[in-house]
Amino acid sequence: MTTADVTDSSGASPRFAAALGELGLDDLRRRIRRFPDATRTAAEAAAAIGCELSEICKSLIFAADGVPVLVLMDGASRVDVERVREELGAEKVTRAKADVVRETTGYVIGGVPPFGHRTRTRVLADRSLLEHDVVWAAAGHPHAVFPMEPKELVTRAGATLVDVRERSS
Repeated sequence: MTTADVTDSSGASPRFAAALGELGLDDLRRRIRRFPDATRTAAEAAAAIGCELSEICKSLIFAADGVPVLVLMDGASRVDVERVREELGAEKVTRAKADVVRETTGYVIGGVPPFGHRTRTRVLADRSLLEHDVVWAAAGHPHAVFPMEPKELVTRAGATLVDVRERSS
């Protein structure tokens, strides 16, 4: 399967393009940037875009007591799983396996956008995202990203603002 088989002319995956339409964000499709090389990691995305690593919005799926939860985190930071556990009042929080990510979101790791998922999940967004005028997030495919103002992204994702990034020691 080629990249052309799984994206529309904007570079978005069909599922994400449909989600943009449902959210009234069709104009965002014009701003999607598609790259010949994968932007699966925050570092790859920042290098391709030419932005700071912290301007990347990572969409990470965790399992809180077995229930998927999406955490939106800036690309320069790591999620503190213990802080997520405390925020959710869960007994145990772990990174979700690739099959759970795909089943929950409808996207592969590296292409998970902050909204437009197959199923509704609880969403936490780290406040660090608000330190920027614009952040870049995956557009449903490992080769595609889009820019958005962080407050709008948090709102569109239905996220709760939290402080869950690892603190430097």
